[in-house]
Amino acid sequence: MNTVVAGITYRALLGRRRIILLLLLPLALIGLAVLFRFAGGGDQRSAVLLLQNFAIGTMLPLLGLIAGTGVIAPEIDDGTILHLMSKPISRPVIIQTKFLVATSLLALFAAVPTYVSGWLLIGDESGIAAGFALGTLVAGIAYAAVFLLLGVVTRHAVTIGIIYALVWESLVGNLIPGARKFSIQHWGQSIADQISDSPFFQSDVTLGFAIPALLIVTVLGVFLAGQRLRAFSLTGDE
Repeated sequence: MNTVVAGITYRALLGRRRIILLLLLPLALIGLAVLFRFAGGGDQRSAVLLLQNFAIGTMLPLLGLIAGTGVIAPEIDDGTILHLMSKPISRPVIIQTKFLVATSLLALFAAVPTYVSGWLLIGDESGIAAGFALGTLVAGIAYAAVFLLLGVVTRHAVTIGIIYALVWESLVGNLIPGARKFSIQHWGQSIADQISDSPFFQSDVTLGFAIPALLIVTVLGVFLAGQRLRAFSLTGDE
């Protein structure tokens, strides 16, 4: 990890409109948790439905898109990435640093609010809050790698990412049982299921499949992004 690259990336991302987008979804999640609690919905079933469908099913893919593409796609679009590439910094190191920045943002804006929301609803009952927080964190790491790669390989990363997040992850992955095995959010839910013993929640993907899948997608995404960045020319031609 390069601290200079990390500092530049944090300042660029958190100083733009993306910080508002990063805050809106977690605040909405916590707001819903508070609303459910005061409306008498503070039970395990309500908590599982909220965390499964909104936190890890809708919020996380969108935050992954914002953080994963936001750490590099704008720099490629406006050409400022060339400034970094002209420095004596390995291009894979640039990618690895930006991946860690995206991951840290997802931990802060996705995993922490998920835990807080679960705790507000039912406290530590059945490990639901902790399980979904861990599942969100692990799935967020994979999302960061996927969307970072997308930000490097295409200038239409946001458009493609929105289609992927909303259509595949939020729609197809939830409605078609067979597609869940190839959905990052369901891999994260498999992790959550190992921590939680709630009778209202059971993952459709086995842990034996989810862990290798998460590792392969994450490592491959970061590696390919690094290799792709090597192909960029300092003249701006790809």
